[in-house]
Amino acid sequence: MERFVQRLDKAKKAIDEADYIIIGAGAGLSTAAGIEYTGERFERYFKDFIEKYGFTDMYSSGFYPFKSQEEKWAYWALHVFANRYDVGKTDVYQKLLKLVEDKEYFVLTTNVEHQFWINGFEDERIFATQGDYGLLQCEKGCHDKLYPNRDQVFEWVEKTEDFKIPSEMVPKCPVCGGEMDLNLRKDNYFVEDAKWHEMNDNYSNFLNKIDGKFVFLEIGVGFNTPGIIRYPFEQMTYNNDDATLIRLNLDYPQAIPENKDKTISFDENVEEILDYWLSRI
Repeated sequence: MERFVQRLDKAKKAIDEADYIIIGAGAGLSTAAGIEYTGERFERYFKDFIEKYGFTDMYSSGFYPFKSQEEKWAYWALHVFANRYDVGKTDVYQKLLKLVEDKEYFVLTTNVEHQFWINGFEDERIFATQGDYGLLQCEKGCHDKLYPNRDQVFEWVEKTEDFKIPSEMVPKCPVCGGEMDLNLRKDNYFVEDAKWHEMNDNYSNFLNKIDGKFVFLEIGVGFNTPGIIRYPFEQMTYNNDDATLIRLNLDYPQAIPENKDKTISFDENVEEILDYWLSRI
């Protein structure tokens, strides 16, 4: 394998020469930015929940079968508060923006913490395919409208007692009267509203207008939902002579054999890589 600095310089040259940059962002990017779902951060926010329910991390705890809506929303209020509203701008996302802000770029992401918007990426250049912690929907998807939840989340956190929110604060669908849920793609009831379709169209239009050299900058994308970013990026790299795939992934950096000469892989620290590239601007 090429030495680290050689790969850094090779990737930076590809970015500099590219007419278009397509960022593919998975959970590993947010982890690199400090939005960790395990360890000290998890324990700091969820100490009491860990003691009561035996939770081990924020990801798996999201599948816990709570006995009531009051319990469910007490947990999810804190989860959303911790990962959507109590984070703010992060250095890694800021550095990524600085790297691409003068380029024709687009972001395809499975992350749901809203970080690309929070850090100033242009709205029309983002497609968040899997939803957003900041939005509610009908649990059964009876209609395609989404509802911002910021005020509710703050009030739920404030008024949680004994791991429950007050019964009168449990959200109900304004159309069917049923339960509400977060707008996260976890089943076939996920709501794709008008904004989702607008983002999808923006992404398709961006890909269709590409005429020249382009880079797929894939960061932190593993095999949880590889059919959204990882596999399509590999396929488009294989099909285009003008494409380069730059893959940053601590666990799965390898290229497929067919793209070996068109992929530059890194399993090193994301922020260290971004710092090096920014120092060469």
